[in-house]
Amino acid sequence: MEGLLRATVEAIHSSPTQAVLYVSGGASQALGHLMSVPGASNTVLESVVPYSRMSMIQLLGRIPTHFASQQTAEEMALLAYNRALKLSNPGSPVLGVGFTGSLASTRPKRGDHRFHLSTRTSDRLWASTVTLSKGLRTREQEEKVSSLCLLKAIAYACKVPATFVSELTESEVYEECEKQFNEDEELEQLINGQICFKVYPFSSEANKSNADRKIILSGSFNPLHDGHLKLLDVATSICGRDGYPCFEISAVNADKPPLTVSQIKERVKQFERVGKTVIISTQPYFYKKAELFPGSAFVIGADTVVRLINPKYYDGSNQKMLEILGGCKRTGCIFLVGGRNIDGVFKVLEDLEIPEELKDMFIPIPAERFRMDISSTEIRQKAENIELSD
Repeated sequence: MEGLLRATVEAIHSSPTQAVLYVSGGASQALGHLMSVPGASNTVLESVVPYSRMSMIQLLGRIPTHFASQQTAEEMALLAYNRALKLSNPGSPVLGVGFTGSLASTRPKRGDHRFHLSTRTSDRLWASTVTLSKGLRTREQEEKVSSLCLLKAIAYACKVPATFVSELTESEVYEECEKQFNEDEELEQLINGQICFKVYPFSSEANKSNADRKIILSGSFNPLHDGHLKLLDVATSICGRDGYPCFEISAVNADKPPLTVSQIKERVKQFERVGKTVIISTQPYFYKKAELFPGSAFVIGADTVVRLINPKYYDGSNQKMLEILGGCKRTGCIFLVGGRNIDGVFKVLEDLEIPEELKDMFIPIPAERFRMDISSTEIRQKAENIELSD
């Protein structure tokens, strides 16, 4: 049994999947098994045990109808999945795990001894409820059974075999359900706020990168053009080997209607054609992007810097601007700034007056290394004019 269990955990750690686990009311031995086998850092991004009522309420953001229920386990798995997205290496498949149980305690329980577990990946939600034979086992034995079931669920989600037995008896009720998501459904979940972002890891380096810092060029990319590709390449060379380059599109725009699923998919095709990773989020503001991608280097133009430091966009308050951008700074984010035409004049970072307390957040991209005066809007307008003339 121990050999089979260890082999399963080793297989989990050898898979590319990275996970966040929220476990309450049982299955504590599963965490021990995962952490005691070498390679745990390949898999476990974070594990949290919200054991008290208040801890669970704060995790869920509400008081659940039942603390030990399938619904609660599914909510925990979704929260863990979104957390894993933020903590994972770029392009790595991620897993959210939720477990909540009502097992044997110091006082007899009126209800069943049971536990609920759920796993969430980008395209699948799996959940199970197990009702144990009351009085058959001690608390420690119920912990063991629930831990084995949780490890099996994690192995299944990581697409590795789990050959050990779970030690459930034939009379014990084991119910499970599974829902697969296609790309359209995933994007709908994104737009509706259920998931925080979706990664399309088209780059050949996506699953090989151990870079902690993402180098992100955000935009609408309507269309994507050579200037965008060149700008991100130059920014990546400035950051060296410490970063992983990717593009980012917000499906929600501050001034326009949100993109539709079909519009998102159409824009994503551009990145697939050139083999570049793109992230779809719902955060149009950089201070929100900083929370979503902590520690990242955002590639922006000088015109964007002008807006970022203008108190006009912070209810006219210079102090509010400093506080919000200071929050970005505390997440470890920086801005790599390329020159842009501003009111007909080409300007670089050195031409702008950056508040002293924020200066170290902004790093110039030398004009001799990158200069592109045309925008996606101009390219699109030219294409539209050609169509009209035809």
